[in-house]
Amino acid sequence: MKLPVIQPHASAEPPIFQRVGIIGVGLIGGSIALAVKERWPGTLIVAVDRKHVLETAMRMHAADVSADDLGMVSEADLIILAAPVCQNIDVLRALPEYVAGSAVVTDVSSTKSAVLEAAKQLPGRLRFIGGHPLAGAAVGGIESARPDLFRDRPWLLTTDSEGEELDRLQQFVTGIGARPVRMVAAAHDALLAYLSHLPQLTVSALMHVVGEHAGVDGLALAGRGLRDTTRLASSPADTWRDIASTNAASVAEALDRLIDVLQRLRADLTDGRVLTDVFESAESWKRTLESSRRDDPGT
Repeated sequence: MKLPVIQPHASAEPPIFQRVGIIGVGLIGGSIALAVKERWPGTLIVAVDRKHVLETAMRMHAADVSADDLGMVSEADLIILAAPVCQNIDVLRALPEYVAGSAVVTDVSSTKSAVLEAAKQLPGRLRFIGGHPLAGAAVGGIESARPDLFRDRPWLLTTDSEGEELDRLQQFVTGIGARPVRMVAAAHDALLAYLSHLPQLTVSALMHVVGEHAGVDGLALAGRGLRDTTRLASSPADTWRDIASTNAASVAEALDRLIDVLQRLRADLTDGRVLTDVFESAESWKRTLESSRRDDPGT
């Protein structure tokens, strides 16, 4: 499918990729598009998503060309899969049918092993490099997208080989403000189960239990502590169903460890020795976390 010719804007720096196809323009995909347009205005952004999402993306100038047809990315030299994980896997399987030429293909999925396994079926002309920007917001959707979302944030890249395509993708990631970090897929999934997946499930479960017990009137009395603690509870379930199902073993292990600590706390409520140990450990690790945030201008 031939794309319409669009006059590029003036740019002091040539873009790393001339045509970028983004499949899924929610918070992450939309923010990538806005960041690209801010850094390389002449890059053609081709967006693929549902009609109402694309209408918003066009209004926000996050896309030059848009449609709900995968064929729209047929001439892109960089294709970014930014839908939920299982949809990204489905797109990987279908992509060779729509893209006859060569392209770099990457994703932004929160789990990597299942995606990389699916990518093994791609023909050699479509070079896949797994990606995961460690950036986001409590509320998703294209409406929350912003060009500085990735500024100074790690962008994990999972691939077993070197090459020109990897160099170009790392330049692209750096160009939109992020910090590329190489990581093996299995190590990625094991670590993110604790850094991201466990906190999300825990916070959502906590908000569910508190809300069911306190009700509307009780929640009206809640202080800032509950609001701060449950900031992630607005995250969409469809995204997290895919994450949980494609990283089930690592997430189950993380949940088991949390459940073990909670059970030990429950058995020690009247004595408090376990509570003291847990609180002291938590306070120490929290200092470490906050110290890393002070060193990170992106937070």
